[in-house]
Amino acid sequence: MNGTLNKVMLIGHLGDDVKMHYFDGGNCIGRFQLATNEVYINKTTNEKISSTEWHNLVVRNKAAEICEKYLSKGDKIYVEGRIKSRQWQAEDGSIKHTTEIQVTEFTFLTTKKETDHNKQTQAAESPKNANFENPNEGLPINDLPF
Repeated sequence: MNGTLNKVMLIGHLGDDVKMHYFDGGNCIGRFQLATNEVYINKTTNEKISSTEWHNLVVRNKAAEICEKYLSKGDKIYVEGRIKSRQWQAEDGSIKHTTEIQVTEFTFLTTKKETDHNKQTQAAESPKNANFENPNEGLPINDLPF
């Protein structure tokens, strides 16, 4: 293989809500941390060991706005992207370094907003709670007619 590959695939939970940063010209980025967990048994002590790795994620423009709208702390998401390291000079003059995942694709696996919506939909016991102006409202995505 002559080329190189910089690809990351993660499934984890948001450590906090998406933080948005807007720029002149209308562009924006969203930043959030994603936690991935590893659980294993120590063979010598039979102790269950759990460790968490934190990943700094960056999404851009429309993707950032979608993430901000639908995601919140604790939600589970699948992301694909590439690793990017950068550095900058802090106010005190020191040089800071960070490694980020530049997200190129994502899929929401569970969101609190989705869970809340599903609870409300299940609580509807009779047709009097149906929305006749928008008959598709409240249907799972797989049940939509298009």
